Amino acid sequence: MGEKGRPIHLGAGVMPASFKVLHDPVKNYETIIADFGECAIGRVAPIDLGFWWIILLCAYTKSTGDTSLAELPECQRGIRLILTLCLSEAFDTFPTLLCADGCCMIDRRMGVYEYPIEIQALFFMALRCALYLLKNDDEGKECADRISKRLHALSYHMRSFFWLDIKQLNDIYRYKTEEYSHTAVNKFNVMPDSLPDWVFDFMPTRGGYFIGNVSPARMDFRWFCLSNCIAILSSLATPEQASAIMDLIESRWEELVGEMPLKICYPAMESHEWRIVTGCDPKNTG
Repeated sequence: MGEKGRPIHLGAGVMPASFKVLHDPVKNYETIIADFGECAIGRVAPIDLGFWWIILLCAYTKSTGDTSLAELPECQRGIRLILTLCLSEAFDTFPTLLCADGCCMIDRRMGVYEYPIEIQALFFMALRCALYLLKNDDEGKECADRISKRLHALSYHMRSFFWLDIKQLNDIYRYKTEEYSHTAVNKFNVMPDSLPDWVFDFMPTRGGYFIGNVSPARMDFRWFCLSNCIAILSSLATPEQASAIMDLIESRWEELVGEMPLKICYPAMESHEWRIVTGCDPKNTG
């Protein structure tokens, strides 16, 4: 923190992945070294760090009413650089990790790949925060136009294909496979047999949630805490969907809360999955 509690601006817009404290025993002096991906998996920075940078800057601006920090040319440029990266058509091929191991706050692999709800919800929230922070100049207006178009497309995609409730569950159960053309109802060719047994007991009559991921022939039906909460906070979820998420938590309180804070993921692991998926001790998969 800088003078008067103001956050210190760190570089051109990307939050460090981690920090190291180097201690000099002779001078009794400590130096903070920022890691921008050199020590990360594949030596590339996870892209969600840029999203969190924008979200935290927006939170600081709204809570303090101090717009001077966000309006600094360096901060405005940082926001635009992040948006230029993540809104480009070739984003998937850039040397960044779209979804790093542990993006769902698990210290080992959880079988999370491609475009999970965790990164999608963060992306949506970062775009809304950037729209709030950008100045109304020529460069800001250009970015704002691109953000508005992406927000519209992203919200439709997430609310339509990532949302699961009892009605959607019944529709998936009756899906026809190998459908083609733009009139196909089963757009991702999901096999009804892929529905896990636990989801039928888990889904209440009133309630719903954003599932972990959707990809061709595959749906991740797990419930992730962080992403569903961010979906409510960022208005990615409609008012009806937000109420349904809270109804689900209330209906499945014992499974999701019990004697502890909200569980990160449900269900976390089953049977011997901890051996295959995480490669770690079972005590770390609870």
